[in-house]
Amino acid sequence: MENIQHAIVPTNGIKMHIASIGTGPVILFLHGFPELWYTWRHQLLSLSSLGYRCIAPDLRGYGDTDAPPSFTQYTVLHIVGDLVGLLDYLGIDQVFLVGHDWGASMAWYFCLFRPDRIKALVNTSVVFSPRNPHVKPVERFRQVLGDDFYMCRFQEPGEIEDDFSQAGTEKIIRRFLTSRNPKPPCVPKEIGFRGLPDPPSLPPWLSEEDINYYVSKFNQKGFTGGLNYYRCLDLNWELTAPWTGLQIKVPVKFIVGDLDITYHFPGVKEFIHNGGLKKYVPFLQEVVVMEGVAHFLTEEKPEEISAHIYDFIEKF
Repeated sequence: MENIQHAIVPTNGIKMHIASIGTGPVILFLHGFPELWYTWRHQLLSLSSLGYRCIAPDLRGYGDTDAPPSFTQYTVLHIVGDLVGLLDYLGIDQVFLVGHDWGASMAWYFCLFRPDRIKALVNTSVVFSPRNPHVKPVERFRQVLGDDFYMCRFQEPGEIEDDFSQAGTEKIIRRFLTSRNPKPPCVPKEIGFRGLPDPPSLPPWLSEEDINYYVSKFNQKGFTGGLNYYRCLDLNWELTAPWTGLQIKVPVKFIVGDLDITYHFPGVKEFIHNGGLKKYVPFLQEVVVMEGVAHFLTEEKPEEISAHIYDFIEKF
């Protein structure tokens, strides 16, 4: 870990923290919520040792990267803009892209907006969600999963932050990272995250040191930056109207755990396995469903994920 280098880079009007290691073709790693560059620590070490230059930023709003105050500054156009600016600053023309959770969502959009910058994509956990021109995403979630669905609960600025602060940062981090319940999370307002039972003891793939690192960074930054991505769901829908129906034209491998909550969202399995994903991602080459693996697969199965990434990108 001490060989990983850290830098602050100016991009798109903010200062972005990046962790990097290695030389060779570049792999850009995008984390999710509630995560950091640190989510990719195993992959950074593994893939840099195989001849790649690995770069993992703290995305806008996270860790040691700037967190603009308004939630409207966290749209897909901002995030992809940050990443294009990062590559331009570093003088990098094209990358292999790897995403997880919100990072996976941003990776899909990166490929949609700027396929010229992407050699190939390995995306995990969150499947591509084509824009439905007839209904906004949050409205759709309310219809299908109800007001208590966590993405709906995250919409009101300040409300969930209060809940998280009553629970304490450590409980929230442990609760998210150790969850193995594949049902889409619904948390009634009157119970809140503060009222959930204490998370189980740590699994063997997470150490107290890992938890402490996450907790220290989220204590320092707060959760608002990360929550603002959810608050932009409908705004993103409005802004991405020009790309409605457009296919993603880069080579793709998609990986998900069969205990991942996102795999159990209504309609997702059918979309993946019955040709829907292939229709919108015509160069989809592989779909991997990892048995007995939950949402945070990059940490739960680090060797396997690194191998999956390497086996795919070495073809290019």
